[in-house]
Amino acid sequence: MPSVPTPSKAGIIEKNNGERHIPSSIRPDGTKRKEIKIRPGYKPPEDVEVYRNRTADAFRNRGSGGVPGAEGLKDNAETGANSNKNAKRREARKKAKAAEEGDGNVKGSEKKDWREKDKPDEKTEEVVDPEVEREKKARNLKKKLKQAKELKEKKEGGAALLPEQFAKVIKINELIRELDALGFDAEGEPKAKEGEKET
Repeated sequence: MPSVPTPSKAGIIEKNNGERHIPSSIRPDGTKRKEIKIRPGYKPPEDVEVYRNRTADAFRNRGSGGVPGAEGLKDNAETGANSNKNAKRREARKKAKAAEEGDGNVKGSEKKDWREKDKPDEKTEEVVDPEVEREKKARNLKKKLKQAKELKEKKEGGAALLPEQFAKVIKINELIRELDALGFDAEGEPKAKEGEKET
């Protein structure tokens, strides 16, 4: 049985007698292409081997492959002695964790992971005093009100304000209303309660 010649990148097949040709083929529309004879000595651009400078290629591809020359080492990385040690360590950690969860008792050889500090199991929620929160919010509003009043004085003095500064000046009444809702006067001082009258 005669061997079928393999075509080149350009699709050229060489016969036993030295003749070269591109075999006939069928186009997508169903018509047939004729066989094309190739003159002796002609080499199409697809078949010309391009010179590759390994040093230049390595320089162009630097940074993408990691350490130069280490491509072959990646294949052998998993079969090395270190990977066996790491696998044993991982297995030991899994067993220790399973033993910890199972009995709750930690044996002398199976110590807790040094990275896990004694953490409280349940997080205690901090109790927030509403009075403290109210005063904190009032201090914040008082600070904003003071800044807005200073900007208003600058504006009245003839200074030009930036748009965000002008927006602060506009909010003065809103800040006073919020302070009033919290039980503070326009200066940020606590209002006297109805039961307590000033003397």
